[in-house]
Amino acid sequence: MATNPGEQACQLCHQAQLDPDLYGRKRQEQGLCVHRYCLFFASGLYPVPTGSGRVGYFSSHVQGVIERAAQKICCVCGKSGACINCWVLGCGRSFHLPCALQGECITQYFDYYRAFCSRHRPQQAVDRDPEPHTDCLLCFEAVDGSKSYTTMGCPACQHAWFHRRCIQGHALRAGISAFQCLLCRDKERFQREMLRMGIRIPRRPPAWETVEAFEGLMARHSRCDASECLCPAGSEQAEEEGPWQLLLCSSCAAEGTHRSCSSLRDGADSWECQGCAGPSTAARVSCETAAPSSASRAGPWPRQGSAAPEGSSRSAAPGPMWVRAASRLQRRAQHQPYSRPRRRRQGSPASAPTAGSSPPSQAAPALPRSSLPAPAGSPRTASRLPAAAASSSPAADSRSPAGPVRGTRRLRRRTTIPYSRPGQRPGT
Repeated sequence: MATNPGEQACQLCHQAQLDPDLYGRKRQEQGLCVHRYCLFFASGLYPVPTGSGRVGYFSSHVQGVIERAAQKICCVCGKSGACINCWVLGCGRSFHLPCALQGECITQYFDYYRAFCSRHRPQQAVDRDPEPHTDCLLCFEAVDGSKSYTTMGCPACQHAWFHRRCIQGHALRAGISAFQCLLCRDKERFQREMLRMGIRIPRRPPAWETVEAFEGLMARHSRCDASECLCPAGSEQAEEEGPWQLLLCSSCAAEGTHRSCSSLRDGADSWECQGCAGPSTAARVSCETAAPSSASRAGPWPRQGSAAPEGSSRSAAPGPMWVRAASRLQRRAQHQPYSRPRRRRQGSPASAPTAGSSPPSQAAPALPRSSLPAPAGSPRTASRLPAAAASSSPAADSRSPAGPVRGTRRLRRRTTIPYSRPGQRPGT
């Protein structure tokens, strides 16, 4: 019967105030008032396709179903007007759509909108019962010790358990695109099992993704949040220009202020609230606006050979930029303490100096006198010459100790040609 006398009740279920998500909105036309899903589940009523791609019902057919349902008694509440028959052939039980939940009947919201009584309802495709002290993943309350009409499990993982009323509410909010198992995240098999067990899943996006859910977040802040608003028209007064122009925080846009309330100049076009302009931000701004240091005023890196300016923060050791800019001689001075001069290319082997040779000052620097070999026949020759120079045989040369190449060659030449002064021929 109708719960509200002022609202017309459905002629199939005899109730007026029901959840439109589960029972549909009431359709009032041509003297009839029925819920949408009461009309879909009514036995003996077949839809007729319309030109717009939808289905409809003839009013005469609906009136005939109402008259036949008045002669049937609901197996749950015991009142007349039961228009839904069990889908199993030979079963004569009937019930109202709102009574299906109380009588543990199943109504499948897809395809032919079939309905089953408590005796012939389908069973869950779960091979195990919930473990002791198992809670519902939605309300975190204990579930029954075995699978039942009110306790439902996931067929994919068989470890997630829910109350029927909890999973039905979650399906209405999530919609077909986001409804899945909360434990294993299975979607296809989980939805198919829930539909088979009488859970209605609406074909719409999740409720938390609708525009109405984020309407408050899209609203622009439109009031002055100063500790003492000086505007005579109130804190919500906002002008395009002038002292009462409302400026929002340039960082969060969650707070605003009038120019006069925060003593802002007319040329200021940005402002930050106290939460965004914290101590760290103030320190950063003060460092950026401070005068440049002596290192920054010194200009770019100094050129080759120039020293770093005094007071510069640059390290004295040359870095990668400095090494590339330095000359070859500076790199040798830094990394190679001793660098021998380049070897002069000569077309012929070195020979003893002749009378026309250059003076000693222009010749190549000679070794010290103490290190030069003595003239031929001198008693000090054997003692002053090294072992490698004392022997002129190839075997002795191969046994010479390792040393500078240029020095070894010079000693070899001196041993073959006796020492002579410049301008004096050998043997004279």
